[in-house]
Amino acid sequence: MKVALVGMPGSGKSTVGRQLARRLQLPFEDADARIEQRIGCSIRGFFDREGEVRFRDIEVEALDELTQLEAVVLSTGGGAVLRPENRQRLHDRTQVIYLRSTPEELYRRLRHDRNRPLLQVADPLRKLKELFAERDPLYRETAHFVLETGRPSVATLVNMICMQLELAGIATNPAAPSRS
Repeated sequence: MKVALVGMPGSGKSTVGRQLARRLQLPFEDADARIEQRIGCSIRGFFDREGEVRFRDIEVEALDELTQLEAVVLSTGGGAVLRPENRQRLHDRTQVIYLRSTPEELYRRLRHDRNRPLLQVADPLRKLKELFAERDPLYRETAHFVLETGRPSVATLVNMICMQLELAGIATNPAAPSRS
């Protein structure tokens, strides 16, 4: 089974992805971490030096490789859906879950984060609203399932994803929730 998580920066893709992978007993891959290994520096540093276009080129290569893995829970970068080839590969090769969060929720989570290159602006909430307006239709186009993140716990989101996969006949009886 291959599951990919898409959504805005700060929507919980990496955190939920790690827990989901553990629950489904699948390997976890974080696309941004894989890209940082490849480029040998932080994404923010690379953005500053090389620009977004060059970063997106490398992201296309990384996602092509990651979506060809046999079994994986994949956390994608927030902008992964900007390139049509990424949307197509994610949709065709994986079960895509869109973790949908409002710009206001994201701002609450990210307002002190200095590592997100696109949010290092004078008005990060306005930037989040702009990104959301641009990306929400692309996430929806790519996704097989849309989950409103709201304020449920990570464990609750993982349970919701497992139920969706089971109801769709993709996962049969994922392991019972852990008590930890």
